[in-house]
Order: sequence, then C-alpha cells, then structure tokens
Amino acid sequence: MTTIHDVAARAEVSTATVSRVLSNPEVVSVPTRRRVLKAIGELNYSPNAAAKSLRTSTTRKLLVTVPDIANPFFSLIIQGIEEAALREGYSVVLGDTHHEADREDRYGEMLLRREVDGLIFLGHSMSRSSKEFMKRHRGRAPIVNGCEYSPSLGVPSAHIDNTAAAAEGMDHLFGLGHRHIGVITGPLVSPLSRDRLRGVMNSARAHDAGRQVAVINGDFSIESGIAAAARLLAQESAPTAIFCFNDEMAIGVLDYARRNGRVVPQDLSVAGFDDIRFARYMTPALTTISQPMLDIGRETVRLLLGILQGKVAKPVSITLPHKLEIRASTAAPARRPGRK
Repeated sequence: MTTIHDVAARAEVSTATVSRVLSNPEVVSVPTRRRVLKAIGELNYSPNAAAKSLRTSTTRKLLVTVPDIANPFFSLIIQGIEEAALREGYSVVLGDTHHEADREDRYGEMLLRREVDGLIFLGHSMSRSSKEFMKRHRGRAPIVNGCEYSPSLGVPSAHIDNTAAAAEGMDHLFGLGHRHIGVITGPLVSPLSRDRLRGVMNSARAHDAGRQVAVINGDFSIESGIAAAARLLAQESAPTAIFCFNDEMAIGVLDYARRNGRVVPQDLSVAGFDDIRFARYMTPALTTISQPMLDIGRETVRLLLGILQGKVAKPVSITLPHKLEIRASTAAPARRPGRK
C-alpha cells in the first residue's frame, strides 16, 4: 500500500508538505503543489481516513437518527441532509430508532465515543446518551433537531410553523362550508402533534365551531387512519370532512371511504399533512399541507456545521415556509336532506 512517505519521497518534499497539499493547499506554492499532486497521481495514493481522524479529532461523519425509516415523509429530509453534508465533505451515518429509547441511546453513544462529529435527530426526544453529551459540552454540543421544535431540549432546530399550518388546513375546510370536521392527530407525546392540535382548535374557535370538531388520536400509520375513519364515520353526526396530521393517515381514510361506499369529495372531504410524493397521485389527489422537506434537511446540516465551526452558539429555531396544496380530495359538503 502506498503511504504518505512514498509520495513525499517521489515529490522530494516532507510528509508535512504532502499533508498540507491535501488539507490546506492554498498555503503551498503552486510548483510544489503540482509536484505533490503529480506524485499522488503516479502512485495512486489515497489518504488513510482513519489516521487523519486520529490526528484531527474529527471523523467527517454526521449521524442522523430517524424514528421510522419506512415513513416516506423522512426520505426527502434525509436526501436534503445527505446532499448538504456531501457538499461540505461529510458522510452521513443513518440510524433507524423504531421509536425505541434503547436504540436511540445506542446511537447517541456514538457521539460519546467520538465516532461521529455531530447528530441530527428527526424525532421529538433526545436520548440519555445525547443528553449526557450535551452536559459535557455545557449546552453547546453539535446536536440539531429536525422537523420538530421543543425549546426545553435546548438545541437548534429547523421546522415549519405547525400551529399556523394546521390552522390553515382547517380554515380551508371551514371555508368550503364544512361544519362537522373530524381530526386525526399523531401521538400527542410529540410537540409537533400538540402544535398542530393547537392550530386546529384556534381555527375552530375562530369559526365558532369548537363543539363540532371530533378529535381522535392516531399514530401516523395508514392503519390508524383506517381505524380512526371507522370510528368517526360511525358517529350519529358523522363529519363531512376529515383532517389528518399526516398523509399516510389520510391515505388510510381514503381507503376506508372507498371500501365503504363513501365518494371523496362528494360524500367526504379528506385533507392530509406533509405532501409526500404519493399524495398528488392518489385518487382523488390529496389536499395537504406541503412541507419543504429538502430544505429542512439542508438547514439542519447548516446549523450543525455552524456549531462545529463555532458560528452557532445558541439554540436557534429556524422556521421554514409551508404551503396549502389544494387538490381534488376536498370540496364543499353535499346538501343533506332536511338541511337548508
């Protein structure tokens, strides 16, 4: 295996000069730089990343943990993270925690062992090991939260205004004339779900319809959307519209409606949240709140590298814009017999 000593001998320079050409080339004269690069090419030399890591105390690796890698919502966020990381010379280590505290903790231990330079977590909770890492760094650890925002965690985050976005979704349904609306939340242990529920109730109060909103908790899965739709549509005063806190649950509602003779949107309007790539291809196309998923991923990397470079010292919160995408799954409610 070719070593840095071989390159130095071929270029007739010191190993320190070869190292500078590889890591900080602008400090090396152009003729010397060319001679070193020529020797590297002739010898097909590849720097030993592990050795470099030991010398610099960095790994050029970022850890990203996701609570459910099967959820398509996270795919574009991860894509944005990877694009931004690679552009800055970092690799991405991906960990699927399955919503399990022990798995989160094991991934967090990678920070303690310095196997990665920083952590981006896309869930709502921080592992015990990550909190320990935070204590060691006195609250300035290279840890960033994506998608959710919880001030109590004390870490920078990138997300949308979930309260305003949910209120906009409900305003759309009320604006179409719906008065009985079902809402399927995500797990309320998540700040994201609580923020969206706050937006729902803000909109309901603004339309004087607080008592006409039926709320059922889901878990963001298609199956929970199906189960919640069955409960909502079995009510004596069934809703004419259902707003779901993610698109997968809305897909479950569409499936239940189709199998039970409810035509969307004539009999039932359905709206989701996130605008995953399948949403526009549903039948009918799904009205939903669009999140800038690629940008959320890119922004988390920018924040994390800012911490590593000493440019971000406070737990700043970055709020990115959302957009209501109105498609064919929502319409004005059909007039029912006996109603004016």
